[in-house]
Amino acid sequence: MQTLNTLSTPEEKLAALCKKYAELLEEHRNSQKQVKLLQKKQSQLVQEKDHLRGEHSKAVLARSKLESLCRELQRHNRALKEEGVQRAREEEEKRKEVTSHFQVTLNDIQLQMEQHNERNSKLRQENMELAERLKKLIEQYELREEHIDKVFKHKDLQQQLVDAKLQQAQEMLKEAEERHQREKDFLLKEAVESQRMCELMKQQETHLKQQLALYTEKFEEFQNTLSKSSEVFTTFKQEMEKMTKKIKKLEKETTMYRSRWESSNKALLEMAEEKTLRDKELEGLQVKIQRLEKLCRALQTERNDLNKRVQDLSAGGPGPLTDGDPERRPEAATASKEQRGEGPGAQAPSSPRATEAPCCPGAPSTEVSGHTGPQEPTSATA
Repeated sequence: MQTLNTLSTPEEKLAALCKKYAELLEEHRNSQKQVKLLQKKQSQLVQEKDHLRGEHSKAVLARSKLESLCRELQRHNRALKEEGVQRAREEEEKRKEVTSHFQVTLNDIQLQMEQHNERNSKLRQENMELAERLKKLIEQYELREEHIDKVFKHKDLQQQLVDAKLQQAQEMLKEAEERHQREKDFLLKEAVESQRMCELMKQQETHLKQQLALYTEKFEEFQNTLSKSSEVFTTFKQEMEKMTKKIKKLEKETTMYRSRWESSNKALLEMAEEKTLRDKELEGLQVKIQRLEKLCRALQTERNDLNKRVQDLSAGGPGPLTDGDPERRPEAATASKEQRGEGPGAQAPSSPRATEAPCCPGAPSTEVSGHTGPQEPTSATA
């Protein structure tokens, strides 16, 4: 309106309005092009996200395979335990025959004990190798998950920059909540599995204690029957020491599983804290959206007011300008000064005189000298 007041003729005003309209059309076309580019970027991001989900499903399949391997190991351990029980029964039957063939049975027992030791050492080595493989696979899986989390965070930031609507922000938040729930379920499953492993180790410990009790009873029987043979006594003492070493190792493994269980609980707590942070970010976005809606409403009201003024200008009739009106001249001069920022009312553009000057549809500007004819009304589109 200030630029229109500076112009003298209505034709110039119409030309200025046409230029402004053309500039606005160009800006609108540029904004449409930018929107199309952003939509293409969004489709690319969605494709990348689907690809990452496929990789995540592959990782889950690998984890299921590892679980099946662990189950097979447990079955193998159970079969070994059953074989040990059967061998113990055979040893009891042989011990009944020891009274008749003492020297022969001692040699047989020593050979069997050596075989057992060799088999146990082999089984220990196999178990250690399998444990190392499992640790390596778990470390690789954790690194892969960290990389996927970083990629997801980067994509989420890009989508926040591209998406400016409330529905898209809500969809992103729903996806984040689903991810949190999946991770929670995963951590809960790990905790349950660690508890199961602890229970199994406890059962193994009790079983070994029972075996130790049986060995002690057998040792007493041998001591009663074979009090003269010092060699048998030393061999059984070595077996007792080996069993105590096994028990210590099992206790160490139980402590390791307990520490893993505690780490999984800590991870659950961290996930809960991340969820609270995401909820806070959601509240901040909702506040920003409310502010933007208020600004849009204020702009709409200003636009309606300007449309009304343009309609008033188009509907108003021409008015003559007389030289003998001394009261209107100072008012128009002060209004033009205030619009240019020269007068004292430049800081308060909402004063009544500043608003009256541009809204008069029939009165011409006071800067034009000798022009007393009627002005042409402007169109509603201009």
